[in-house]
Amino acid sequence: MQTTGRTRRFDKRLERLICSGLRPTDDIEEYAAELRQLADELSDPDSLRGQSRLLKALANETRLKMLRLLSTREMCVCELTVALGLTQPTASHHLNILQNVELITDRKEGKWVFYSVAKPDVIQNLFEFLEFPR
Repeated sequence: MQTTGRTRRFDKRLERLICSGLRPTDDIEEYAAELRQLADELSDPDSLRGQSRLLKALANETRLKMLRLLSTREMCVCELTVALGLTQPTASHHLNILQNVELITDRKEGKWVFYSVAKPDVIQNLFEFLEFPR
């Protein structure tokens, strides 16, 4: 097995861990293979990609404010622009990101488009998790 310097360093650390008696195994190669297999089983690329997109969407103050506003009631873009002091293109950009990760939904009424949270319970749990002030 050819290893890079980085892999060897981690193998040495793993070897020290095993030698310390903190892990019940004597075979470092078998244990390393088990760890890699565990990571592979838990790492569905499509799922991780979606989770990453969701977290990126939430990692923006403006989008969090929008979600907070939309969790109180549905609003159109013009209401969000006034509430948050945004231009219409900027508001639409953020709304598009939130829609792409299915956090919000829209409803058309004539020429107006109203936005609301897609899953109110999930958004409420999210804000509770983030300890958002009420």
